[in-house]
Amino acid sequence: MSAPHDPSRVVDAGFDVSFDAILDDAGIPGGAWAIIADGKVERAGAHGVRALDDPQPVAPATVFRIASLSKTFAAGLAAILVDEGKLRWNQPIAEFAPQFRLHGDAQRGLQLQHILGQSSGLVPNAFDNLVDAGQSLERILPQFRTLSPGCAPGRCYGYQNILYALSAQAIEQAGGKDYAIQVTERIFTPLAMHTASFGRAALLASPDHALPHVRKGEAWRSVEVEEDYYRLPAAAGINASVIDLAQWTLAQMGRHPQVIDPAQVDVLTKPRVSTPKDMGHRYWKDVLTSAHYGLGWRVYRIGDDAVVLHSGWVKGYVGTISYSPRLQRGLVVLLNGESNRLNEIVSGFWVRQFEALRHSAPDETGAIRDADESQRSEGAAKH
Repeated sequence: MSAPHDPSRVVDAGFDVSFDAILDDAGIPGGAWAIIADGKVERAGAHGVRALDDPQPVAPATVFRIASLSKTFAAGLAAILVDEGKLRWNQPIAEFAPQFRLHGDAQRGLQLQHILGQSSGLVPNAFDNLVDAGQSLERILPQFRTLSPGCAPGRCYGYQNILYALSAQAIEQAGGKDYAIQVTERIFTPLAMHTASFGRAALLASPDHALPHVRKGEAWRSVEVEEDYYRLPAAAGINASVIDLAQWTLAQMGRHPQVIDPAQVDVLTKPRVSTPKDMGHRYWKDVLTSAHYGLGWRVYRIGDDAVVLHSGWVKGYVGTISYSPRLQRGLVVLLNGESNRLNEIVSGFWVRQFEALRHSAPDETGAIRDADESQRSEGAAKH
């Protein structure tokens, strides 16, 4: 007797080919990916080189700077501490970051959930230009006294890095240890994320790491790994491979309840504020029906199906973690070149996943429609 037909695996069969083709077409130096299914890393692969001037091949175990994917770890660790009764989502910012002030003491209504939920009411990316200029957090924070929120906390979306970084102070206060140590002990180690680390020095010390690249005109060039956002560890301080991040994705999908309770993941991924600009992003705009931010995670909908994800972008690196709670499948992608073709890779994957699901739905007779047959028919109709 033959095994039951699984149309989603038909979709996955060509992922490596499409991934390689997109990187080659864009000239992106290198990248790695991992597909998660059935409670494990189903497949993983890589393409290209770690650096243009030292062309060692990228592998699934190659370490990348993951930028804002780090935000998911801050939210996750906060959830662990909330579950233990050591932290509260409604904890006022004055209790863990008393040095933070807004114009007219408008910070009084801010809580931890507003920081992790990107719903402080502040103008997006407030004072990130000072991070880019190499200024320290201590030097930047007084500048916030000049800002007034555009809406009440929890009412509107405004993406932040500096404010998000203050969540580390809440975590350190609740857990009694340095933020990076807690992430390592509570997440990296129990999930066997053996190559995950914090900071520039750790990235460069890894024997298998990718270096950053940017495009100038038609040519790609390597750039220095800058310290800048590493100074904000809760917002953008982590390095990891796709193999490491696949384990973190599995934890979000309920496969590591000893690390994070699935009930807390539900709290993190509940849509809180609408993110309308996401609806206009290239490669996503034609497929999204809604876009929101939860706590440290974005929640997109393609038709009626949710995709939980977060992306990261810092000079020379981009990446995305994503998963479908319904399908219990996930995709992690990391690239060592700045390119919005990342969105093409990720959105295309999920569109194909949900199309395969629809093709496998029972017809009026109760029979399963064959995805291969339906795709051949659609292809014939187009030509």
